[in-house]
Amino acid sequence: MSEAVLGALQGSLFDQGDEIRLGDPAGLRRTVLGDGAWIDLLPGWLGGSAALFDTLARGVPWRAERRKMYDATVAVPRLLAHYGAEDPLPHPVLATARDALTRHYADELGEPFATAGLCLYRDGRDSVAWHGDRTGRGSREDTMVAILSVGAPRELALRPRGGGATALRRPLGHGDLIVMGGSCQRTWEHAIPKTTRHAGPRISIQFRPHGVR
Repeated sequence: MSEAVLGALQGSLFDQGDEIRLGDPAGLRRTVLGDGAWIDLLPGWLGGSAALFDTLARGVPWRAERRKMYDATVAVPRLLAHYGAEDPLPHPVLATARDALTRHYADELGEPFATAGLCLYRDGRDSVAWHGDRTGRGSREDTMVAILSVGAPRELALRPRGGGATALRRPLGHGDLIVMGGSCQRTWEHAIPKTTRHAGPRISIQFRPHGVR
């Protein structure tokens, strides 16, 4: 990972300690979106997020992807990594976080969080377009996607599926946790919009059950 990306984070997180630790997920607070969809939010669930960001930015085998869009093949505007259910995660706290979320949502979800996808947004030019995680079971079943963010905050936007005005915006970074549940992946869309404002690098870690992408 380039020193420029890492250096951009310095200063904005100077007040965070090096001890990487999780808080109590019982502090999650729910917002009902409608049509069976909801989000749970817990700011600062992970302490020491600057240290975790540094470890992941340096140690994860990030890859750049290209995807076909219409008649052109374009670069995906973020770096990616994926860990399957049997793959060791790049830091022990991520396994602890996944297991804590599995326990917390055991009654509602009824199955464990299994995989972890990581995205590195290097600056405000990196983004993800409006979408729902509807590849696989998420297209037809209620499910959950939990996102832990480390690094500088970036705005997560949500709106009902099919377009229209953005209904919710949540800046996520510094160890914040958001969980999208119920019908959220089918009936709502989410995005990380590009921004012309100064934006430091951010890593999101997305925990999903088997068969949800």
